[in-house]
Amino acid sequence: MFSIGDFARHGRVSVRMLRHYDAIGLLPPAHVDRSTGHRAYHAAQLARLNRIVALKELGFTLQQVQQILGEEFSAEQLRGMLKLRQAELENQIAADTARLADVRARLQVIEAEGTMPAEEVTVKSLPAVRLAELSGTARNMDPQSIGPVIQGLYDELCAALERAGVAPVGPATAYYEGGEDSDTVVVHAGLPINADPDPAFEFAVVDLPAVPQAATIVHRGSMDDCLPAYQALAQWMEAAGHQPTGSEREVTLACPEDPAGMVTEIQSPIRTS
Repeated sequence: MFSIGDFARHGRVSVRMLRHYDAIGLLPPAHVDRSTGHRAYHAAQLARLNRIVALKELGFTLQQVQQILGEEFSAEQLRGMLKLRQAELENQIAADTARLADVRARLQVIEAEGTMPAEEVTVKSLPAVRLAELSGTARNMDPQSIGPVIQGLYDELCAALERAGVAPVGPATAYYEGGEDSDTVVVHAGLPINADPDPAFEFAVVDLPAVPQAATIVHRGSMDDCLPAYQALAQWMEAAGHQPTGSEREVTLACPEDPAGMVTEIQSPIRTS
């Protein structure tokens, strides 16, 4: 048997925590010396301690932990519960991370209010381009909504191009379409190709027309942080007396493994007011 101190060290928990678990009946010691009050534990009790700590770390209250363990779930059932809870927490972390990115982008915009954009806006013509394209729908234009959709589309598109034996001949080009009366957004993920449409293709072949004039700005970093660039472009267009005339295009100029190294040109077709 192990003293409470030895058991705590082997279980990587505090003595205070073990005393609390004993007090609430969650993990009583195997033996208590009546004269000294010293607690002693069997090594086999580490299995129950592991379950308690795992459930607690996954967000269950001690009352819920007691109820779960009291129902004597099998190790397989408990493993399934833990995996489900783990997935829920991972989704929550991903959503919180996306929200933090949006807050960071909004703060950058707020801090830059009243100043000229650091990025240079360039007006140029855009050539026509033929794209291999897949489309999907996002709930809205929030990065946390757009990001997973467009990433999934590009993963599918690259696989479909490989199966078709068609190689991209230029940088990835994305654009979006949204209705006036709906928050949902149609996401188009495309890669330039030199191939004619074929019914056997698992993707659409779309010809984007040439654009006589487009205001463009280069965004460096993850597209989760593109808000400042988009708003700087909007402010520049209004100040210059231009009106947007179509969907913006996002052309990926560099796409390293680290999203922080991404370089994207945002292109907005315009006309003079």
